[in-house]
Amino acid sequence: MSLRRRLTLSLITILILFAINVGTHFWGSYARHESMIAYRNSVTATQLSTELEQLLDTQRQQTLVLSTLRDTTDGKLEEEELAQAEAAIQVISDKIREMGELSHNVTRLHYDKLWQSGTALLEGWLEFYRNYNDPEYKADVDDPLPYLEARERLGELEQRQAFIAVQRANIIDRTITLTDRITVIGFFASILLTTILGFFLVRYTNTSLKRLKTGTRRIGSGDLNYRIDNIDDTGELGELADAFNDMSDKLRNAIYDVRQAKDVADEANAAKSIFLANVSHELRTPLNAIIGYSEMLQDELGDAQEVDKEQFGLDLDKIVMSGRQLLTLINDILDLSKIETGKMSLHCETFQPGQIIDQVCESLAPLLGEKQNRLDVANMDDLPTLYNDATKFRQIFTNLLSNACKFTEEGLITVTARKIPERSGWLEFAVRDTGIGMDEEQQSRVFEAFVQADSSTSANYGGTGLGLAISRDFCELMGGSITVDSEQGVGSTFTVVLPSDPELALADA
Repeated sequence: MSLRRRLTLSLITILILFAINVGTHFWGSYARHESMIAYRNSVTATQLSTELEQLLDTQRQQTLVLSTLRDTTDGKLEEEELAQAEAAIQVISDKIREMGELSHNVTRLHYDKLWQSGTALLEGWLEFYRNYNDPEYKADVDDPLPYLEARERLGELEQRQAFIAVQRANIIDRTITLTDRITVIGFFASILLTTILGFFLVRYTNTSLKRLKTGTRRIGSGDLNYRIDNIDDTGELGELADAFNDMSDKLRNAIYDVRQAKDVADEANAAKSIFLANVSHELRTPLNAIIGYSEMLQDELGDAQEVDKEQFGLDLDKIVMSGRQLLTLINDILDLSKIETGKMSLHCETFQPGQIIDQVCESLAPLLGEKQNRLDVANMDDLPTLYNDATKFRQIFTNLLSNACKFTEEGLITVTARKIPERSGWLEFAVRDTGIGMDEEQQSRVFEAFVQADSSTSANYGGTGLGLAISRDFCELMGGSITVDSEQGVGSTFTVVLPSDPELALADA
């Protein structure tokens, strides 16, 4: 038998004894309660009987006196005296009913007899009072038989109730004694059984636990090839030994996984090194242009010849363009740093999304012309205004359109927007291109920071791989999302979903 079954049987046995003890305790409490109720009912019935006897005697004497006065004098019964007599008779009737409430099933017959005789007696008295002033009424209140019969029925009921109360009290007292004995016996039996079961369980498990202890020490010391195979128990202890054996296997696998993770970390470190190299290259390119053209302009100003203003202006434009390119790169790095440290916040305002997208498209016109791409922007006049961060909205579509221009040559770039019918209060923006596209593996990591779709992307097209990562974080910060659908050699579609409802924007941000 396994340790679980032994423990379960022991626990069930102890719980049964405990339940018996608890049951007998409540049984004894119930018996004591019933005994107290029976005693109270007996005392109350005795008091009622005594009080009812006194009321009957008093009313009997009063009717006899009035009957004598009626026969010997011409006095009349006043209305107030009649009302008092009726109230007294009603009190007696109520007392008889109260006696019935204290009666048991075995005394119901005696009570019914009392009720019949008492009702007849009270109705006779009540008739006497009501016809007292009628000279033709013949009163028979002097007849003692109804009164004596009612007194006899009352005495029988009282004796019967007292007898039953004594019987019930004796039975309940015996029950209380029995429950006390059962409780004491069950208590000592529980102690004895618990001691015996504990002794055998400790003896049974001691050997197996020692073997488990030895195994855990060996495995804990690093001997992951050790196996705990000498456990005789086929239940929990055997399962525990198997668990330790599995743990040693998992530890070996964990060590292997740690080594794998180290390799992945090394790859991530290499990716960051490549990113730093790309950043340094991207920084040097505009810096070289700025320094080079600045030196050229400085040399021109130092010459005695007249300055070519047109060429001077072109060189200044190149310096400004390189400076803006350098500022954009630095801003991207700063934005990513703020996002990773959780310091990026929203500055919400109301704006027209179509107007911002048109402004972005106009600013990217030189890049479109450089690759001879065509841009098709859908009409967005019917779009609702957004309450969100307009600057981040602008940067998202600047990054998406810049990438579309960068990876598309002599192709078509399309920008569309629509309300989502199945999601009230949401807008969907899509940027499609007919560029180089991506396979599924490249799509799975295109939104990761420091990573570009392909290792040759930076060499062929430039960039640091931060734009899409920042766009994804901005979309999530603004309460929306961004997804990509692409096919290699066909093109890519980036879809941005943002809330147009201000409450949704604040709730999801």
